Amino acid sequence: MKRSPRNSVSDRPSGWRLLLRRQRRLLRPAVWVASGSVVVLFLMVVFHSAAPHSTGTLSTMREKLGAMTAVSGLRVTDIVIEGRANTPEPLLWSAIGVKKGDPILGFSLEETRANIERIPWVEKATIERRLPGTVVINLQERRPFAIWQNQGAFVLVDRAGQVVANQNVAQFRHLPWIVGQGAPTAAAVLLDALRERPALAEKVSASVRVGERRWNLRMKNGTDVMLPEGHEIAALDRLIQLQQDHAVLDRPLQAIDLRLPDRMVFRPRTDSKDGAVVPPVPPGTSPPAVPVLAKKPT
Repeated sequence: MKRSPRNSVSDRPSGWRLLLRRQRRLLRPAVWVASGSVVVLFLMVVFHSAAPHSTGTLSTMREKLGAMTAVSGLRVTDIVIEGRANTPEPLLWSAIGVKKGDPILGFSLEETRANIERIPWVEKATIERRLPGTVVINLQERRPFAIWQNQGAFVLVDRAGQVVANQNVAQFRHLPWIVGQGAPTAAAVLLDALRERPALAEKVSASVRVGERRWNLRMKNGTDVMLPEGHEIAALDRLIQLQQDHAVLDRPLQAIDLRLPDRMVFRPRTDSKDGAVVPPVPPGTSPPAVPVLAKKPT
């Protein structure tokens, strides 16, 4: 019997078989992706369907899912914190509420983020799960902008006027000092203007908000400079010119009134019995029993 050569054309697979083999190779990754998508979709449907009924139910289901996946190794092995400079670590770890060894799918990213953002130092937080075992937390902290004295207490505030911290304020004693009700939310314009005029800024001890509508500058020599409402920058330039021409900030003055654009009033200093200089009192109010300014934290 005559046999065909092994490498003859008849031994080669047909075009259809070759096509099917190629399709099977291409379909294998797609099958895995599709299977994973089905599982994820199922979990999302289950969680969303449970959410409207009960937060407790959702939390219980999350814990069960975490326990089930932890058996296969999905546990927290590392927690990476990025962007922390001033946020107290005990407060941060308490807000995170997750530790190494916990199921990585057993906690809510949204709830953890909300807990972290309740810390005054934290402006924004993002949390990411990197399977199988890493949790990455990125913090955007508030930047201290000024020290605010209100009713004898000192706190740090950011540029928007949000209270950042009321402890360890002395570490930020280089920041400008603002005083009075409403000062934090209104201070940015004035303090920016003073930063642009460093020769004047170095003579300022504190910026005092008066009646929540205008500012007085308490100078380091005890003189109070009364600024007009809404026209602080023009008044600062006017004060700089007065200092250059007449050295008014080196004279024994209790107050320099710049509230009117066409005139200025200079009040000579009167020594009080205890040596304290009391700032000008807004019209219609009684003089304070003690000086308005306390001692700045050192």
